[in-house]
Amino acid sequence: MKIQKLSQCHAEEIANEWKYEGIYKFYDATEDEEDYRELISQELRGEQYFEVLSEDQLIGFFVVNDSIPNFVDYGLGMKPELTGHGNGKIFIKKTIQYIIENYDVGTITLSVALFNKRAINCYEKCGFIKEKDFEMETNGSQYRFVKMYKKC
Repeated sequence: MKIQKLSQCHAEEIANEWKYEGIYKFYDATEDEEDYRELISQELRGEQYFEVLSEDQLIGFFVVNDSIPNFVDYGLGMKPELTGHGNGKIFIKKTIQYIIENYDVGTITLSVALFNKRAINCYEKCGFIKEKDFEMETNGSQYRFVKMYKKC
């Protein structure tokens, strides 16, 4: 896997072409105007977004926020047709390895929609621990999330 800054071309592909099935439609970039704008704007993305390639093909992306010393907040997305087939664990491990190697981090945090049991299970297999549940407005409604963390 190759990790590099998210290109504009790939940002637009993710934002406009990646469509998830069923309940996972929640993760379509077009479902949340603010997320969509950030993803397609190079200025708003800043230096926080990365693309993950396998054999020069885009397979996913991740975003980091390291504004709090010793912490990195982490978000990710995999190409829709690759989800649900056991690819998440290696994807997460590789991206976490990149974060540890490139950021001053002691703890990595993430938030995931509570309905996404598949992702929660995968995060737990990668060493993340549930910290707390919370409610947040996104995609035009209120949703329950779980915050998870992993010590590095």
